[in-house]
Amino acid sequence: MTTHTLSVLVENKPGVLSHVAGLFSRRAFNIASLAVGPTSDEKVSRITIVVDGDTTPVEQVMKQLDKLVRVLKVVELYRGTAVERELALIKVHAEPGHRGQLLEVVQVFGATVVDMSPSTLILEAVSSPGKLDALLAMLDSYGTSEIVRTGRIALGRGPAAITDQHRAGEQAAGEQRADEQPAA
Repeated sequence: MTTHTLSVLVENKPGVLSHVAGLFSRRAFNIASLAVGPTSDEKVSRITIVVDGDTTPVEQVMKQLDKLVRVLKVVELYRGTAVERELALIKVHAEPGHRGQLLEVVQVFGATVVDMSPSTLILEAVSSPGKLDALLAMLDSYGTSEIVRTGRIALGRGPAAITDQHRAGEQAAGEQRADEQPAA
């Protein structure tokens, strides 16, 4: 599967995520990963969407996203030019006889034990999606009982930043002017 990571700046308003997800739903495009969070500007949020490029026409999706009213900017982050991370919590069986080997695997992958019971460990791992997949493959032989992953987040490498201060400012100013006009 060829994945594409899209970074979408949107107005931080109720219903925006629903509109973005609705676009994918209406066109029967699958979202492989979705993460949403605030930016340094309280009026703007960033949505990181990972889509399957084999079944989703990425350029078409980007153009359609850009047409949505509350979307400020859409950028594709290419593998190798972006730093990608994902958080996973993994509950794994930890029989006493295998616990030492399991802890070695945890250490090699830079994961952390965040909870321990007589028969299980809960691990926290923050890494690239590929490294998380490799960790999960290694843990398979011990038996994982639960896994939860946050979804991918990403930022482009180097000094360039994905911002749209001008457009966000224009829209905010337009809303303010509309609010200041007297009702007829």
